[in-house]
Amino acid sequence: MTAVLPGRSRTRPPRVFLRFLARRFVALVFLGLGITLVAFLLTNLVPGDPAAANLGQRAIEDPAAVASFRERYGLDKSLPEQYGIYVWRLAHADLGESQQARLPVTQELGTFIPATAELALLSILIAVVVGVGLGILAAIRQNRLTDHLLRVLSLTGVSMPTFWLALVALYVFFFRLAWLPGTGRLDPQFSEPRHRTGFFTIDALLQGEWATAADAARHLVLPAVVLALYNIGLLTRYTRTAVLEVVNHDYIRAARAKGIPERRVVLRHVLRAALPAVITVIGLAFANVMTGAVLVENIFAWPGIGQYAYRSATTLDLPAIMGVSLFVAVVYIVVNFIVDVLYGVIDPRIRVA
Repeated sequence: MTAVLPGRSRTRPPRVFLRFLARRFVALVFLGLGITLVAFLLTNLVPGDPAAANLGQRAIEDPAAVASFRERYGLDKSLPEQYGIYVWRLAHADLGESQQARLPVTQELGTFIPATAELALLSILIAVVVGVGLGILAAIRQNRLTDHLLRVLSLTGVSMPTFWLALVALYVFFFRLAWLPGTGRLDPQFSEPRHRTGFFTIDALLQGEWATAADAARHLVLPAVVLALYNIGLLTRYTRTAVLEVVNHDYIRAARAKGIPERRVVLRHVLRAALPAVITVIGLAFANVMTGAVLVENIFAWPGIGQYAYRSATTLDLPAIMGVSLFVAVVYIVVNFIVDVLYGVIDPRIRVA
């Protein structure tokens, strides 16, 4: 029998995991480059003239202004030249200047990102806590009334259009019942807290402005819950399926036969085995939130990336559109990388696959 050196047995798993991370990172770099190319082509090939959209009537009356606009933003160059300039600027953390606001796109993104991040993270938190919990409950009570009811509700959640749910929620809870505020991040009588994180609730709490924090939290409720509903349905369905695949395994039956409390069996054994599938859906939930934010933020007048993207698209503000596309792509890439890392942590077999 060959002896295994203690030092080697301890260092091998970290090396394997580092190689696993390196492979994932390299793949994501190429994915990011591909996304920049696709975003650039789609943005520049859409019908419409950015000069006419931004200059309005002046574009008809003053051809020199159109030529100056094209030269200023590089629109008079060929697509390969424009893409080369775009990549060069990206390498220097320069997303260009917004054609509409005449401000650096990075500055504008920095203004809108915190509002979307606060809304998205709360929405994801609600979806994970509620969706995973309901999925486990449905699986444990398989084929009972609770299971049937939760399956119907989850199917309803993934079937309803987000914009329709937003309009219904706004009408019922704001216009009719007046239980919750409907638009914006704060009521007019409150001033914005001094920015530290960009999250109004956290910033207000850090400064001891309890009334402002409470008002900011109330403004978050409707848009966050509306954004979470689709993901709650999705997580409930996938968690139920994942739990049912492992709940009848022999080791689960053995744990129950030993008298281990059901709660401990579910949380320590069943949920751990179902985690890979659940983590995949959580990654998808981030994508759903980013796409749903465009409609939800406009309906609730939430000053975030979704509203900025809509404004940029309607004015054909190409640098701003590409900046938003790049931001969303980076979010997807980072979330996918985190999901891959969590896979490797949970299941060591994936590290060497």
